[in-house]
Amino acid sequence: MGAVVALDALVHAGRVWRGQPAGVPEMAPQPTGHEALDAALPAGGWPPHALSEILLPADGMGEVSLVWPTLARLTRAGARVVLVAPPYRPHAPAWARAGVALPQLQVVHAAPREALWAMEQCLRSAACGAVLGWPTKADDRALRRLQVAAETGQCLGFAFRDARHADNPSPAALRLLLGPGQIRVLKCRGGNPPARPLPFAVSA
Repeated sequence: MGAVVALDALVHAGRVWRGQPAGVPEMAPQPTGHEALDAALPAGGWPPHALSEILLPADGMGEVSLVWPTLARLTRAGARVVLVAPPYRPHAPAWARAGVALPQLQVVHAAPREALWAMEQCLRSAACGAVLGWPTKADDRALRRLQVAAETGQCLGFAFRDARHADNPSPAALRLLLGPGQIRVLKCRGGNPPARPLPFAVSA
């Protein structure tokens, strides 16, 4: 019969691998800038190096102002932010008022068929802090490619999609459904979504 060795001694000697304690994020949090949302998410903000899916019933629900605090923080730190095929021309004065450093903001114009490819390449490039896309024809396989690309490029990915996709499964690490004055968390990696919607005030 072999000798009995204390577990602490094995750990100290590096002979036993110790995983992360439950509930402790492996990467630095990426706060959304919205206190109630940060408090409800397991990572304390956007899941890092992952795709977040933002679903909305109509344009103009505050979807861009939702991510402005994060984009402002990233661009002021020198990170590049890319918008892939936005449905409307970004209003530069509004983005500047939100604190976004405009020299770090780039817009990629692409047809719907090319937009997914462009978004994937930007996410995978490791040259961006965040990539925003508005994919109109993205199935589960396409979204999975975006999720993997975000992990590979260590980038924040945001996919803005129609609320009709809310009932469909998605590989995105986080799924949010915007409504008038509220956000419902449909899915969040690492924890259970809150049972009730969260308040959300649209920034001007």
